[in-house]
Amino acid sequence: MSTARDHILGQIGRSLGRPALADDVRTAAEQRVAAHRRNLVPQRAQKPHAEQINLFAHWAEAHMATAQRVPANAAIPAAVADYLAQHNLPTEIRAAPHPDLDALPWHERPLLTVKRGVAEITDQVSLTPAFAGVAETGTLVLHSGAETPTTLNLVPDNHIVVLRASQIVGSYEDMWDRLREKFGERVMPRTVNFITGPSRTGDIEQKMILGAHGPRRLHILIVDDGAA
Repeated sequence: MSTARDHILGQIGRSLGRPALADDVRTAAEQRVAAHRRNLVPQRAQKPHAEQINLFAHWAEAHMATAQRVPANAAIPAAVADYLAQHNLPTEIRAAPHPDLDALPWHERPLLTVKRGVAEITDQVSLTPAFAGVAETGTLVLHSGAETPTTLNLVPDNHIVVLRASQIVGSYEDMWDRLREKFGERVMPRTVNFITGPSRTGDIEQKMILGAHGPRRLHILIVDDGAA
Protein backbone atom coordinates (compact mmCIF):
# COMPACT_ATOMS: atom_id res chain seq x y z
CA MET A 1 0.00 0.00 0.00
CA SER A 2 1.32 3.46 -0.87
CA THR A 3 2.42 5.94 1.81
CA ALA A 4 -0.18 8.50 0.67
CA ARG A 5 -2.96 5.95 0.82
CA ASP A 6 -1.74 4.76 4.23
CA HIS A 7 -1.86 8.35 5.47
CA ILE A 8 -5.40 8.98 4.16
CA LEU A 9 -6.81 5.73 5.53
CA GLY A 10 -5.01 6.31 8.81
CA GLN A 11 -6.66 9.71 9.19
CA ILE A 12 -10.07 8.20 8.47
CA GLY A 13 -9.47 5.46 11.01
CA ARG A 14 -8.36 7.91 13.70
CA SER A 15 -11.41 10.10 13.10
CA LEU A 16 -13.59 7.03 13.67
CA GLY A 17 -11.69 6.16 16.85
CA ARG A 18 -10.18 3.01 15.40
CA PRO A 19 -6.63 1.93 16.22
CA ALA A 20 -4.06 1.51 13.47
CA LEU A 21 -3.87 -1.95 11.91
CA ALA A 22 -1.25 -4.19 13.40
CA ASP A 23 1.37 -5.47 10.98
CA ASP A 24 0.14 -9.06 11.26
CA VAL A 25 -3.46 -8.00 10.52
CA ARG A 26 -2.32 -5.94 7.54
CA THR A 27 -0.22 -8.84 6.24
CA ALA A 28 -3.13 -11.26 6.61
CA ALA A 29 -5.43 -8.88 4.73
CA GLU A 30 -2.90 -8.45 1.93
CA GLN A 31 -2.48 -12.21 1.62
CA ARG A 32 -6.22 -12.75 1.47
CA VAL A 33 -6.62 -10.18 -1.31
CA ALA A 34 -3.76 -11.74 -3.27
CA ALA A 35 -4.98 -15.33 -2.87
CA HIS A 36 -8.21 -14.99 -4.91
CA ARG A 37 -9.92 -17.71 -2.95
CA ARG A 38 -12.79 -19.09 -5.01
CA ASN A 39 -16.33 -19.00 -3.73
CA LEU A 40 -18.84 -21.81 -4.09
CA VAL A 41 -19.64 -22.66 -7.71
CA PRO A 42 -23.13 -24.07 -8.45
CA GLN A 43 -23.14 -27.55 -9.93
CA ARG A 44 -25.06 -26.35 -12.97
CA ALA A 45 -22.09 -24.19 -13.94
CA GLN A 46 -19.69 -27.13 -13.87
CA LYS A 47 -20.56 -28.50 -17.29
CA PRO A 48 -18.71 -29.10 -20.56
CA HIS A 49 -18.37 -25.87 -22.50
CA ALA A 50 -20.94 -26.76 -25.16
CA GLU A 51 -23.51 -27.20 -22.39
CA GLN A 52 -22.43 -23.93 -20.77
CA ILE A 53 -23.28 -22.11 -24.00
CA ASN A 54 -26.79 -23.58 -23.99
CA LEU A 55 -27.14 -22.85 -20.28
CA PHE A 56 -26.17 -19.23 -20.81
CA ALA A 57 -28.78 -18.80 -23.55
CA HIS A 58 -31.42 -20.48 -21.38
CA TRP A 59 -30.89 -18.20 -18.38
CA ALA A 60 -30.55 -15.07 -20.53
CA GLU A 61 -33.95 -15.75 -22.05
CA ALA A 62 -35.39 -16.65 -18.65
CA HIS A 63 -34.45 -13.11 -17.60
CA MET A 64 -36.33 -11.56 -20.55
CA ALA A 65 -33.40 -11.11 -22.93
CA THR A 66 -33.33 -12.71 -26.37
CA ALA A 67 -30.43 -14.85 -27.57
CA GLN A 68 -29.58 -15.73 -31.15
CA ARG A 69 -26.89 -18.12 -32.34
CA VAL A 70 -24.84 -16.68 -35.22
CA PRO A 71 -22.60 -18.95 -37.32
CA ALA A 72 -19.75 -16.46 -37.87
CA ASN A 73 -18.71 -12.82 -37.52
CA ALA A 74 -19.65 -12.17 -41.13
CA ALA A 75 -23.29 -12.91 -40.31
CA ILE A 76 -23.55 -10.22 -37.61
CA PRO A 77 -24.59 -7.28 -39.88
CA ALA A 78 -27.45 -9.35 -41.32
CA ALA A 79 -28.54 -10.44 -37.85
CA VAL A 80 -28.55 -6.82 -36.66
CA ALA A 81 -30.53 -5.66 -39.70
CA ASP A 82 -33.07 -8.46 -39.25
CA TYR A 83 -33.51 -7.59 -35.57
CA LEU A 84 -34.16 -3.94 -36.39
CA ALA A 85 -36.73 -4.90 -39.02
CA GLN A 86 -38.43 -7.36 -36.68
CA HIS A 87 -38.97 -4.67 -34.06
CA ASN A 88 -39.73 -1.86 -36.51
CA LEU A 89 -36.65 0.08 -35.39
CA PRO A 90 -34.76 2.67 -37.44
CA THR A 91 -31.88 1.37 -39.55
CA GLU A 92 -29.33 3.30 -37.54
CA ILE A 93 -27.20 2.02 -34.68
CA ARG A 94 -24.57 3.46 -32.38
CA ALA A 95 -21.70 0.97 -32.20
CA ALA A 96 -18.77 0.79 -29.83
CA PRO A 97 -15.54 1.94 -31.53
CA HIS A 98 -14.07 -1.53 -31.11
CA PRO A 99 -11.83 -3.13 -33.76
CA ASP A 100 -13.86 -6.35 -33.72
CA LEU A 101 -16.98 -4.41 -34.70
CA ASP A 102 -15.14 -2.17 -37.16
CA ALA A 103 -13.90 -5.27 -39.03
CA LEU A 104 -17.43 -6.57 -39.75
CA PRO A 105 -18.71 -6.44 -43.37
CA TRP A 106 -21.15 -3.57 -42.84
CA HIS A 107 -20.91 -2.73 -46.56
CA GLU A 108 -23.08 -5.75 -47.23
CA ARG A 109 -25.93 -3.87 -45.56
CA PRO A 110 -25.79 -0.45 -47.28
CA LEU A 111 -29.15 0.64 -45.84
CA LEU A 112 -27.80 0.25 -42.31
CA THR A 113 -26.18 3.36 -40.83
CA VAL A 114 -23.47 2.62 -38.27
CA LYS A 115 -22.28 5.48 -36.06
CA ARG A 116 -19.46 4.99 -33.58
CA GLY A 117 -18.66 6.47 -30.20
CA VAL A 118 -20.42 7.26 -26.94
CA ALA A 119 -24.20 7.06 -26.85
CA GLU A 120 -26.33 10.14 -27.33
CA ILE A 121 -29.81 10.66 -25.95
CA THR A 122 -31.31 10.37 -29.45
CA ASP A 123 -29.78 6.93 -30.11
CA GLN A 124 -32.35 4.15 -30.09
CA VAL A 125 -30.08 1.16 -30.68
CA SER A 126 -26.57 0.38 -29.45
CA LEU A 127 -24.18 -2.39 -30.43
CA THR A 128 -21.37 -3.46 -28.13
CA PRO A 129 -18.98 -6.37 -27.67
CA ALA A 130 -19.01 -8.29 -24.41
CA PHE A 131 -16.08 -9.29 -22.24
CA ALA A 132 -17.72 -12.48 -20.99
CA GLY A 133 -20.96 -14.34 -20.44
CA VAL A 134 -21.60 -16.22 -17.18
CA ALA A 135 -23.55 -19.43 -17.79
CA GLU A 136 -24.77 -19.98 -14.24
CA THR A 137 -27.07 -16.92 -14.43
CA GLY A 138 -27.12 -15.87 -18.10
CA THR A 139 -25.27 -12.67 -17.20
CA LEU A 140 -23.26 -10.51 -19.58
CA VAL A 141 -20.08 -8.84 -18.33
CA LEU A 142 -18.94 -5.63 -20.02
CA HIS A 143 -16.16 -3.32 -18.92
CA SER A 144 -15.49 0.32 -19.68
CA GLY A 145 -12.69 1.62 -21.86
CA ALA A 146 -11.93 3.80 -24.86
CA GLU A 147 -13.23 1.06 -27.17
CA THR A 148 -16.25 0.18 -25.00
CA PRO A 149 -18.04 3.31 -23.68
CA THR A 150 -20.36 2.46 -20.81
CA THR A 151 -23.03 4.88 -22.05
CA LEU A 152 -23.83 2.40 -24.81
CA ASN A 153 -24.96 -0.09 -22.14
CA LEU A 154 -27.36 2.35 -20.49
CA VAL A 155 -28.71 5.11 -22.74
CA PRO A 156 -30.38 3.58 -25.85
CA ASP A 157 -33.66 1.71 -25.44
CA ASN A 158 -32.36 -1.27 -27.40
CA HIS A 159 -29.03 -2.95 -26.67
CA ILE A 160 -27.50 -5.55 -28.98
CA VAL A 161 -24.47 -7.39 -27.60
CA VAL A 162 -21.98 -9.50 -29.55
CA LEU A 163 -20.73 -12.40 -27.44
CA ARG A 164 -18.32 -14.99 -28.79
CA ALA A 165 -19.03 -18.56 -27.69
CA SER A 166 -15.46 -18.79 -26.37
CA GLN A 167 -16.20 -15.89 -24.00
CA ILE A 168 -18.85 -17.89 -22.14
CA VAL A 169 -17.65 -19.30 -18.83
CA GLY A 170 -19.38 -21.41 -16.22
CA SER A 171 -19.11 -19.25 -13.12
CA TYR A 172 -18.34 -15.76 -11.87
CA GLU A 173 -15.09 -17.09 -10.43
CA ASP A 174 -13.97 -18.08 -13.95
CA MET A 175 -14.91 -14.63 -15.22
CA TRP A 176 -12.85 -12.84 -12.56
CA ASP A 177 -9.88 -15.06 -13.44
CA ARG A 178 -10.14 -13.89 -17.05
CA LEU A 179 -10.53 -10.25 -16.07
CA ARG A 180 -7.41 -10.36 -13.89
CA GLU A 181 -5.55 -12.12 -16.68
CA LYS A 182 -6.46 -9.37 -19.14
CA PHE A 183 -5.75 -6.33 -16.98
CA GLY A 184 -3.11 -7.63 -14.60
CA GLU A 185 -2.93 -8.16 -10.87
CA ARG A 186 -4.74 -5.46 -8.85
CA VAL A 187 -5.62 -3.53 -11.99
CA MET A 188 -9.26 -3.16 -12.95
CA PRO A 189 -11.17 -1.11 -15.52
CA ARG A 190 -13.03 1.89 -14.21
CA THR A 191 -16.39 0.13 -14.57
CA VAL A 192 -17.45 -3.51 -14.78
CA ASN A 193 -21.13 -3.94 -15.68
CA PHE A 194 -23.09 -7.12 -14.95
CA ILE A 195 -26.16 -7.26 -17.19
CA THR A 196 -28.79 -9.92 -16.62
CA GLY A 197 -31.68 -9.25 -18.98
CA PRO A 198 -33.09 -5.84 -19.91
CA SER A 199 -33.48 -3.09 -17.35
CA ARG A 200 -36.58 -3.64 -15.23
CA THR A 201 -38.09 -2.99 -11.83
CA GLY A 202 -41.12 -4.14 -9.84
CA ASP A 203 -40.88 -1.49 -7.15
CA ILE A 204 -44.03 0.39 -8.18
CA GLU A 205 -47.16 -1.55 -7.17
CA GLN A 206 -45.15 -4.73 -7.78
CA LYS A 207 -45.71 -4.36 -11.53
CA MET A 208 -42.82 -5.24 -13.81
CA ILE A 209 -41.67 -2.16 -15.71
CA LEU A 210 -39.09 -2.52 -18.49
CA GLY A 211 -36.54 0.16 -19.30
CA ALA A 212 -36.53 1.61 -15.79
CA HIS A 213 -32.79 2.31 -15.57
CA GLY A 214 -31.54 1.36 -19.03
CA PRO A 215 -32.51 -0.55 -22.18
CA ARG A 216 -35.95 -2.12 -22.35
CA ARG A 217 -34.70 -4.71 -24.86
CA LEU A 218 -31.52 -6.79 -24.70
CA HIS A 219 -30.58 -8.96 -27.68
CA ILE A 220 -27.50 -11.21 -27.52
CA LEU A 221 -25.76 -12.49 -30.63
CA ILE A 222 -23.80 -15.61 -29.63
CA VAL A 223 -21.18 -16.04 -32.34
CA ASP A 224 -19.88 -19.53 -33.02
CA ASP A 225 -16.10 -19.15 -33.05
CA GLY A 226 -15.36 -22.85 -32.76
CA ALA A 227 -15.42 -22.92 -28.96
CA ALA A 228 -18.10 -25.58 -28.80
